[in-house]
Amino acid sequence: MNSRRLTASLALLIPALGLPSLAGAQPSAAPAAAPPLRAPSAPPQAAPSPAPSRAAASSAAAAAGAADLRRLGEAFADVVDKVGPAVVQIEVAVGEDVSSPLRWFRDGGQRRGLGSGVLFSPDGGILTNNHVIDGARAITVRLRDGRMFAGRVAGRDPATDLAVLRIDAKALPTATFADSDAARVGAWVVAIGSPFGLGHTVTTGVLSAKGRGGVGVNDVEDYLQTDASINPGNSGGPLVDLDGRVLGINTMVVSRGQGIGLAVPASMARRVAEQLLRHGRVERAWIGVGLQDLTPQLAAVMPSPPRAGALVNAVNPSGPAARSNLQPGDVITSIAARPTRDAQDVIRELFHHNVGETLPVEVVRGGQRYQTRVTLAPRNEPAPPALPVQRAPAPHPDLGLTLHDVPASRGERGERGEGRALARVAIVANDSPAERAGLRPGDVILEADSRRAPTAAEVEEAARDGELLVRVQRRGAAFYTALKR
Repeated sequence: MNSRRLTASLALLIPALGLPSLAGAQPSAAPAAAPPLRAPSAPPQAAPSPAPSRAAASSAAAAAGAADLRRLGEAFADVVDKVGPAVVQIEVAVGEDVSSPLRWFRDGGQRRGLGSGVLFSPDGGILTNNHVIDGARAITVRLRDGRMFAGRVAGRDPATDLAVLRIDAKALPTATFADSDAARVGAWVVAIGSPFGLGHTVTTGVLSAKGRGGVGVNDVEDYLQTDASINPGNSGGPLVDLDGRVLGINTMVVSRGQGIGLAVPASMARRVAEQLLRHGRVERAWIGVGLQDLTPQLAAVMPSPPRAGALVNAVNPSGPAARSNLQPGDVITSIAARPTRDAQDVIRELFHHNVGETLPVEVVRGGQRYQTRVTLAPRNEPAPPALPVQRAPAPHPDLGLTLHDVPASRGERGERGEGRALARVAIVANDSPAERAGLRPGDVILEADSRRAPTAAEVEEAARDGELLVRVQRRGAAFYTALKR
């Protein structure tokens, strides 16, 4: 085989082996000249840096997450710094025959309840729950700075479970109210109060829901729901947003579940507080109808029923609704231009309007829609009965306390000394300073105005100025109490 045939055979073989193609090259006995050398037009690019390791990326993500948590923690701490000074602890002394949902503990034989409250006016206005002070014979308010004041009842509204107290102080820190209607479900919230007497306890959670009703505890129910921990003693304390504004007043916890706390929304609480502080009572609007929810069972037998609404089941013949031609069987589908889902919606809407206002009402009757207007009238509810702490004590020249001397028992001689008589309480007059101080028949007076082991005559002598500080023994326990005419 000559050289020309060998070259042609190699040209066919090299592409088949996958080597760089030589197509277009002309066979030649001499090798082709090498291309001339040229200087590079640009400096060579640096080699790319190696990608960060997975461990380094995970560490950076953890650091960023920790920074976010620190910022959230700082936000919570800022809320407490802002609102905490306006949160108070409320201690209530009640009679033995009064029941209450509060946690009770024994302090020298007196039953006491604990709750919380929030200052909303610098001259001592405190908003709390009505059930916190129910049955109160004495109210003590403790501020965050440790000062204690006797609390007076400015007014209470059992229908919303709200009450306002007053203390004699000025220039107090106050909380501001948020627009609870604009609050977003899912937003962070903070609850501050004194659960089980543990003052100024902070818990966090989210706003779980709004417009909760139908609990059956109060006449007017429009609750905020939260999963922030609320326990006995939190009642009356604030539920606040991350701007440090009061969203609601913590009221109760649903005991059948976990993480279901309810608070009266700020929009309602502020309105009630202002009226109680100004007038001592709440003037509630009324239209004179009985209402129930429109259930699927009822709607199934009605002609062309609406999808939702409040069914009118009674109309007061002398009320505003009768004058506006509302009738039993009508279904209220909107009031004040707000859609009505159920009977509670009507009650809530009326609460936010004043007596004398005229509201548009849309009803469905016999499958047809009608519109009317209703002018709100006062409900004329009777005032809640006065609490013992609100009643002036009956006049008693001796503070309502009748004493007699009895021989000391063996266990009582340590305080009295051998052979001395005991001043024992025989009678406590109703509505007297002695009753309000928690004294009961059978109590033994250990001290009277610093006089140890006084006789009955010595106690009566110390009480002549209308004031008396006594140390009392009851069932083996001792406590101090004060009497004042």
